[in-house]
This record gives sequence, C-alpha cells and structure tokens, in this order.
Amino acid sequence: MGPEALTLCWAVTGILAQQILADIKPSSWPLRNKAGVFADLSAEEMKAVHNFLWSQKELALERANTSTMVKNSIFLIEMLLPKKQQVLKFLDEDKRRPVREARAIIFFGAQEKPNITEFAVGPLPRPQYMRVLPPTPGHHPSWTSRPISAVEYDLLAQTLQEFTKPLHQFFLETTGFSFQDCQDRCLTFTDVAPRGLASGQRRTWFILQRYVEGYFLHPTGLELLLDHESPDPYSWEVEQLWYNGKYYKSPEELAHKYRKGEVEVVVLEDLPPPNSEQQPLFSSYKPRGAFPTPSNANGPRLVQSQGHRYQIEGNAVLYGGWSFAYRLRSSSGLQILDVRFQGERIAYEVSVQEAVALYGGHTPAGMQTKYIDVGWGMGSVTHELAPGIDCPDTATFMDAFHYYDADGPVHYPQALCLFEMPTGVPLRRHFNSNFSGGFNFYAGLKGQVLVLRTTSTVYNYDYIWDFIFYPNGVMEAKMHATGYVHATFYTPEGLHHGTRLHTHLLGNMHTHLVHYRVDLDVAGTKNSFQTLRMKLQNITNPWSPGHHLVQPTLEQREHHHERQASFRFGKALPKYLLFTSPKKNPWGHKRSYRVQIHSMADQVLPPGWQEEQAITWARYPLAVTKYRESEQCSSSIYNQNDPWNPPVVFEKFLHNNENIENEDLVAWVTVGFLHIPHSEDIPNTATPGNSVGFLLRPFNFFPEDPSLAAKDTIIVWPRDRGPNYVQRWIPEETSVCWMSPLLSYNGTYRAV
Repeated sequence: MGPEALTLCWAVTGILAQQILADIKPSSWPLRNKAGVFADLSAEEMKAVHNFLWSQKELALERANTSTMVKNSIFLIEMLLPKKQQVLKFLDEDKRRPVREARAIIFFGAQEKPNITEFAVGPLPRPQYMRVLPPTPGHHPSWTSRPISAVEYDLLAQTLQEFTKPLHQFFLETTGFSFQDCQDRCLTFTDVAPRGLASGQRRTWFILQRYVEGYFLHPTGLELLLDHESPDPYSWEVEQLWYNGKYYKSPEELAHKYRKGEVEVVVLEDLPPPNSEQQPLFSSYKPRGAFPTPSNANGPRLVQSQGHRYQIEGNAVLYGGWSFAYRLRSSSGLQILDVRFQGERIAYEVSVQEAVALYGGHTPAGMQTKYIDVGWGMGSVTHELAPGIDCPDTATFMDAFHYYDADGPVHYPQALCLFEMPTGVPLRRHFNSNFSGGFNFYAGLKGQVLVLRTTSTVYNYDYIWDFIFYPNGVMEAKMHATGYVHATFYTPEGLHHGTRLHTHLLGNMHTHLVHYRVDLDVAGTKNSFQTLRMKLQNITNPWSPGHHLVQPTLEQREHHHERQASFRFGKALPKYLLFTSPKKNPWGHKRSYRVQIHSMADQVLPPGWQEEQAITWARYPLAVTKYRESEQCSSSIYNQNDPWNPPVVFEKFLHNNENIENEDLVAWVTVGFLHIPHSEDIPNTATPGNSVGFLLRPFNFFPEDPSLAAKDTIIVWPRDRGPNYVQRWIPEETSVCWMSPLLSYNGTYRAV
C-alpha cells in the first residue's frame, strides 16, 4: 500500500471512529462524569500533597534521595479510596461527591524511636489538613518492616563492595568479574526476603551474580548474609558466606582458605564481551537456532478499519454492555471499580491484592526466599508496554504516575493498554443439520472481547495482569507469568529442590500465588452465598419398575456464616460458587453471579508456620466475608519484611464469623500454580500454561443470553437456487484499509 492510500486509510478510519463514538448516548453511561471519584492522583495532585507535607515544619522532612537512613522522608503518595457507602450515594443517589484525599506514608527515621506513619491528606486538589490513619489495633508496622528504599540499596551496594575487597582476587580467578575497578565485567547482586528469622530483624541474604544480559541466570556460587538493621551503615556487618556448598564466617576466612587451597573452587566459563558477535549468552533474548519451516514474514496483526468500538474518558470505559472505572494503585496494582453490565452493577471492586512466590533450595538464599511482592512495589513497577508485542498495535495506551520512593511523581508512559480483540473462537455457534445432506440454518456470533492490561516487573519476574470483558456479561481476571526464573548456583544436592538449567545454574522450584478482592454487588448490595453440586441418585425406573436408574440430581447449600464459606486448600471446592440476590429472574430463580476459578494452586506453608502469618489468605482458594471498611486489603507493603508479625493478617477477617445472609459480601480468591523450572525456561518462562485466574459468570441473572444484543451475529439461510442468504446486522467491511473476503457458506455434505 502506497503512502497516499495509507493516508486515505487513516482519514477514513478517523471519520468512522467519530461516527461510532457519536452513536454512543451519554445517558447510557452511568459513570460519565463520576468515575473521577475512583481516579488515581494526577501529577499535579501528587505535587500538591508533597508541597503541603513539606510545609508542615513539625514533620522535619528531607528528600528521599538523601544518602542516609537517619531522615524523615515521604515514601508513598496515592489516592485514598473513599468509603463505599459515600461513593454509592454519590453514584446512585446524586448525593455530594466524597472528599478527595491522598494516602501518604512517611518514614520517620530521624528520631530516637523510628517509625512508619500513614496520613490522609486533603481535600484535593488544594490540601488543607492531614490526619493520622490508624493502623489495625495491635498491628502497627514495625520500623524494620518498611520496604527497602533506593537509598538503602545504594548503601548496601557500597557496603558489599567494601566488605568483599578481600575477595577481589578470588572473584577475578573464579568468575572473571569483580566489584573493584570492573568496568564492563562487574558483579551485581539479588537480595531475597524475608530478611531474617524473627520480627525486628533486617538480615538479608544476597546472591552475587555476574552483571551481564539476564544476570539473574549467572550466579557466582557465593551468597552472603548481611545484617543491616542499624540506621548507621558503618554498623552493618557480614554474618556468614556460603560458597559452593560450604559456609564461612567472613570474607576474610574465605579469602584465607582460598589462598591456602582449602576451598573447593568452581571456575566459571568465560563470557564474551558485551555486544559481541559471538554466540549470544544463554540468558540472552537474541535469536538462535532455526525452525524447519523458516519465515521472514511478519505475523498477523489486528486491524480496526472502522475505529475502536469502546470509549474511554479519563479513567472510565464503555464497551458494549459494559462500563467500569479503573485505577493503578502504586501500592498493589490494577483495580476496576463500579463494574456494570447493561447499566446494572455487577461488582463494586475487583482488584489485585498480592502476589507471592515461595521457594525451596539447597543454598541459603534459595531456602530463604519467600517473595511477597507488594513489599517490592508491585503496583509501581508498571513499565512501558510495547505496541504489537505487549498489546496489539490498535490498543489505546494510558500513562501512569507513581509517587513511590521518590521526591516527586514519576511518569510511566504506556503503563496500561485497552484493546478489543478476536478470541479466535466463536462466542456461540450452531450448524442446524437437516440430516439429508444439507442444513436448516447456520448461526454464529464472533468471539470478541475487551482487555484492560498492565504489567508488573518485580525484579526478575514479569506479571501480566488482564481484566477481560465478554459480550455475554462474563468478566475474567487473569494473570500470566513470564520473565526470568529466580535461580541459584547448581549443586548436586540442589536437585532435591529444582532442576539443572545450565552448567552452574539451578532453577529453584516455587509456587506462585495471587490474591484478588472481589466485592460483588449482584442486583444490589444485599447478597447471599450458595453452592451447587451434582449428586448421583439411584431410583427405581418409573416407566420400567423392574429396573433401576442412576441419574444426577442437584444439591444446593446455603452458607450462613463466614467460616462456612471459607474453603481450605486440600478439601474439595464446590464447582458452582454463587453470589445470589433475593431478586428473581422471570423464571423464578435468584439472580446470581458465579465465581469460576482456574488454578492449580495448593497450600505451601503449614498454617501458623512462622512467615505464614503474612499470607494467611493463601489457606483458601475462596473465602467469603461481610464487607467492612477496615478489611480493604488482604496484605500490605510491610508484610514482606515482617511476616512474623505483619500489620495485616487476613485470617483475622474471619475470626468474628459474621452472618453472610443478605449482606454486602466480598469474595477473596486465591489462584496460582506450582512451577518446577525446566530447560525451556531458558532464557525466560513463557506464558502458555502459566496463566491463572477466575471468571465472574451470570447465572440466572438475565432472562436470556445478553449477547443477543451484539450485532456481530451472522445467520446463513439455505436457498434452493443461487448462493445462500447471509443475514447480517453489521454491513461487511469495504474499507480501503482492509478488505475481508466475502463470506461464502455452502452448508451441504455429500458422500464421495
């Protein structure tokens, strides 16, 4: 296609897109002009909160990037979600808009007893007050529970560089890399958590690695335990080292024994210099190898010659029967709110709460690793999405602003994307045979969905987060896992805990678990929880009394209290999990939505075991609780570094065992999978087979399939003469951009 045709193509596309958007009636969008109540803070609002806090001289704030731990500094600023009842009155009853506030976290390190304090700051956009946000009674976050800041990492890197000076020659001779005067052959590190063995500790194991492309897969064989609890880096000390299966008390001891020849040394293979034309590193993305049927042609891509069929305004989205608002919380990630279909609210909130990866290993870092990713800034590491790879070229890309461990808002371009795509399978179809070599009709509805996507790159791992909207009232939440495996140095004993992936590399087995909060409002806020299962029934055949008949029968169970609706791993989870309204559909059934879970998760830690306190939600694939404002999140940014005494313990949400009949209910869903690394995880874990999630499906909520409103349906009627009649509700495309082949459908079948 020449440049003139391409220009005309996009001109036509723009006109058609305007026509499509003009057809959308504002009155059909309940969120219009109101979705801002859920919107993330703008860069200007973040700056206003920052300036207001700095104007409070009693806080004695210093810049976050000041190179000391002894300072008071802002760590996080994000939107503080108003109370649900206030928001519902605003949305549904046109009451006053709730006051807009920010949540601000300040690390008070420049005082005798350092502490973490959270504040509400408002009203926005011009703050005039601040108030302390009280922690859960008896669960104030400890000072050592704070996430590691960029300044602390810089100080840790300097400390490691200083403490390992006695090992300079050892590093050069065993790895070819060093911390000293290293230029392009430097060492780096990965730190693991929890940081210690008890509350109040800040003792971290570091894996030393060669800093090359994909350095996560290049451990040197040396791991080091550093105590950095003190606010004074000069008081930090190395407690132990592990090298190739043996422990040492200090770098000096290892260096001394190495010089005496008393260390079982593994000399790593030399690596090519950066950007070398030699064979690429095994950890590199650079192509290598060949397929039997090679192709240099580009693969298929999406084309939307008539423009987008969705509308986005601010943080509000309208698509077919769907409308919803979204936000990207810096603390924990993607959240959708006021989710409606055909104007009726299905859910007030569906949000990512936490992601964990629990490992085993032979090395101390391998056996210590239990990553709780909100503690690593999971919601703030939403880096740029690549058109045509991370999202289709046709997607709408949205930017994000995060104020996380910084001195002002940081702009993350193209942090989210929104797109419609064909699923490749019809939403529904039927060939109606006449059983005489022909057909009565053929009918089908194209499979099309809307996807809202973002990613979180938490060091080595990349999580792809999707919310998917189908035209039949089904919504899906999905997580795809990819990125580099968390790997340690290979030892024969390590094979009990993973797989050898390269000469000196062990991929450690681990379990990924993700937690979601699903605040369902099914035809109102008064819902109950019910399960259905199939039970076999053995009866006398009524039309042949001499025979018996085995058939399925429906067994319903109402769950009246929270404990009854909290299902433990290891026990059978009912297949049908229904959130029901007292309202009924035209056929006398309670209007309901079903939670359908797709997961291979299982319990990893014994209940009550040390760090398990931080992830007690991981005991349950599903738990149902009564809505409480004090139970907004199942985890926190502090749980990672103090899992023994975390400020948020999900299990306590269930202690009062409240009534859940005709109440405002919240579903807490855990999904995940066991990952035993294998050689095909080199260089990266691939997404196929590593996706988990759940669906929200209407169950007697509508009188019939609501996708009947979709105009993508095609019906083919047979004709005795001439081509069969193709009935459409949307004309076939005849765009200069793209000409789809005319639909020809014969429908006959004959013996040959």
